[in-house]
Amino acid sequence: MPRLFVAMDLPESVVDELAVFCCGMPGARWVMPEQLHLTLRFVGEVDGGLFREIREALVGVDGGAFDLRVKGFGYFPPRKQPRVLWAGVEPADEVIALRNRVERALVRLGLEPEARKFSPHITLARLDGTPIGKVTQFLAGNSLYASPTFTVSEFRLYSSVLTPKGAIHTSEASYPLHMTAL
Repeated sequence: MPRLFVAMDLPESVVDELAVFCCGMPGARWVMPEQLHLTLRFVGEVDGGLFREIREALVGVDGGAFDLRVKGFGYFPPRKQPRVLWAGVEPADEVIALRNRVERALVRLGLEPEARKFSPHITLARLDGTPIGKVTQFLAGNSLYASPTFTVSEFRLYSSVLTPKGAIHTSEASYPLHMTAL
């Protein structure tokens, strides 16, 4: 059964910039650069029939292309032992609006609504026992980072296979966001 998620890709230049930060943290399992993305909705394992329905339903998610940049770093869960190190994006409004349109399309198919509050981010590492001091040192030392602005002109449906060396993601479908005329 395919394990699915909906995501936005990052330009290669931004991935290259983020890859520079992915080192030197004890207890960190860094995401491979080719796997960096911004998840709009994790779906999970579905059967073949639902997979096809999801692929088709996402065709109906409309919206315009928008500009975005990666800015700042943080960790989850806040105020507790860090488990995930992430990069943020700005402005987040367009990403949240796109995520909400994706969510509505999937709920119409009968999927359960996502219970967690959506917080747009790019996971850089999963942390296991990383001292909070090392995380705050990383955040302080990189607080001024901001990527160049880029245009988000599509989102994708991915399948994912978990392996001992990490997940392998495969793009199953791409959905264009239309450019708006000025």
